[in-house]
Amino acid sequence: MFHKVLIANRAAIAARVLRALRSMGIRSVAVYSEADAQLPYLALADESYCIGPAEPGKSYLNQDAILQVLRDSGADALHPGYGFLSENAEFARRVQAQGAVFIGPSPEWIDAMGHKTRARELMRQHGLRMAPSSGLLSGEPEQDRRMAQEIGYPVLVKPATGGGGIGMMAARNDEELAKAVEQAGSLSRRSFGSAELYLERLLEKPRHIEFQILADRAGNVCHLFERDCSVQRRHQKVIEESPAPRLPREMVAAAGDEIVGVLAKMRYDVIGTVETLHAPGGGFQFLETNTRLQVEHAVTEEITGIDLVVAQIRLAAGEPLSAVIAQPVTVRGHAIEARIYAEDPVRFFPSPGTLKVLEFPVGPGIRVETGFAQGCAVTPYYDPMIAKLIVHAETRALAIERLQQALAATRIEGVKHNIPFIQRVLQSDAFRSGDVHTGLAAQVLAA
Repeated sequence: MFHKVLIANRAAIAARVLRALRSMGIRSVAVYSEADAQLPYLALADESYCIGPAEPGKSYLNQDAILQVLRDSGADALHPGYGFLSENAEFARRVQAQGAVFIGPSPEWIDAMGHKTRARELMRQHGLRMAPSSGLLSGEPEQDRRMAQEIGYPVLVKPATGGGGIGMMAARNDEELAKAVEQAGSLSRRSFGSAELYLERLLEKPRHIEFQILADRAGNVCHLFERDCSVQRRHQKVIEESPAPRLPREMVAAAGDEIVGVLAKMRYDVIGTVETLHAPGGGFQFLETNTRLQVEHAVTEEITGIDLVVAQIRLAAGEPLSAVIAQPVTVRGHAIEARIYAEDPVRFFPSPGTLKVLEFPVGPGIRVETGFAQGCAVTPYYDPMIAKLIVHAETRALAIERLQQALAATRIEGVKHNIPFIQRVLQSDAFRSGDVHTGLAAQVLAA
């Protein structure tokens, strides 16, 4: 097992990984930008290092600075968290070149799954179903139009690299396609350093269902059930839950087993999440594989009792899957997570500022993941998520009630936040009945 791990991230996920390392008796190394110097979890790390100014490119995306800390601290492993460099194969290789372990899938898998069109072709060859899509767009408007017409409108213009819903644009005709390609390409270039795009058939009101994967270095793979991430705003997840409501368990199990079979044949390793879309009559259709821990991993932890961060660390250290996960794993109750952002609840613009009041409820079935404390500043440099509020209960109805009560008891002052929006979704008849889909948030806002 590792003796010291560097956490190459910030805020909620850095605090989460730090907690896992402390539970395992592993020494921790935290890094921070000048803007994050006062975040509370830094005091809990065994060592902490400033890696640069606030701008991500000069700190959390600065590979040289992070690798220097890796050398200076003597850490023998690095946990990338999510976002930033977590799915950067070059960075993973550089970590390995220094003699340390990158706590994630092998760089080869980060490469293979990181480029969406190549990943889709790989999974298609292994028999997974997916919505009609194109290869990379050529940049020639006439060829782009022909590709869209062959797929059939409406289509979704998507970056071939990156994730998080950034740069995804819908187009319902040739005129909208030209605008979407221009805007998506610009966003993708700024966010991911690449303007490569492709087209995918836009499914109307599908379910967004993802499967949590764990695997060892010997090719043994398992899934820990599904998460329903259908409640999204502008392709960004807001509410996640497990199990997925109103989906037959035998159908979900069959889809999970099929994915496990494919990944085992490919000898995928450590951790990942296979994202799918589910439409009535169309089954599960492959979207992408995220080669990292997900923001919403706590939902799976609550229904299985398995600490995914600890499991990820143990698998990366070379332990067999059978030693990390005691089979069979069963679903216990229902869990829901709400992402709380510092943003205007009407226009949804970021709302940076100082958290003059930050109070969360405590009690059975309530869990809070955050990197902030009262008095900390939410800066404009990073994702404006303040916290994740997770609840667990025996049934979905009880979990919804518990989350509503927890949100009502949460106090945040100094910045605007999206709790009123989350409450509107939870109170809607569609959500309460389990009639969730990717258009639900917009439907609630338009009501």
